[in-house]
Amino acid sequence: MSIRVLVVDDQELLRSAFRAVIDAEDDMEVVGAAADGAEAVGLVATTSPDVVVMDVRMPVMDGIEATRRITSSRPGQPPRVLVLTTFDLDEYVFEAMRAGASGFVLKSRPLEELLNGIRVVAAGEALLAPSVTRRLIAYFGRQRGPSPKYRSDLDQLTEREREVLLLVAQGLSNAELAQVLNVSVPTAKTHVSRALSKLGARDRVQLVVIAYESGLVGTG
Repeated sequence: MSIRVLVVDDQELLRSAFRAVIDAEDDMEVVGAAADGAEAVGLVATTSPDVVVMDVRMPVMDGIEATRRITSSRPGQPPRVLVLTTFDLDEYVFEAMRAGASGFVLKSRPLEELLNGIRVVAAGEALLAPSVTRRLIAYFGRQRGPSPKYRSDLDQLTEREREVLLLVAQGLSNAELAQVLNVSVPTAKTHVSRALSKLGARDRVQLVVIAYESGLVGTG
């Protein structure tokens, strides 16, 4: 089945370019395009996309608020949000990931990276590559300082789950987690799933945000 994509950008030229490139792929199709966040929220309800490719700096409603509404729009599995940005260290993008986005891609990068990002988040994974995603979360998460809410949430985790959260924040995959912890890959996946459930996180991006904002990952 094709990945259903909604493209959101306030620049018509970019919307058209992204639409053409995505529609040219055999495994994905554009089901709608929006010029601002408010329009995007409405189209999500009528087009049921799997992935929303979301610009963050837009009039009427920005990508942060649109992401927040979309990722909490319905129970079960709301669409994944992949954020588009011009700058790698962009607080708008950080806020969008706090609001539920599963990763971001730079507009300046080759379009193949956008297509790869769509496939990654559509598969239920978080786009933690390139490593600039973790750098972004680390930069703004540290600036804000520890959040009392997230500190309290960490109390729900076992020592092993806290260790897993710390390793996820460093960007380790499930296979790498298994190697470091000397466990099987399915066991590593189970630890990650339990941490996600206890912390109310949608994916690994959310776990990385929590790791920094809770103070579990220090400023060193």
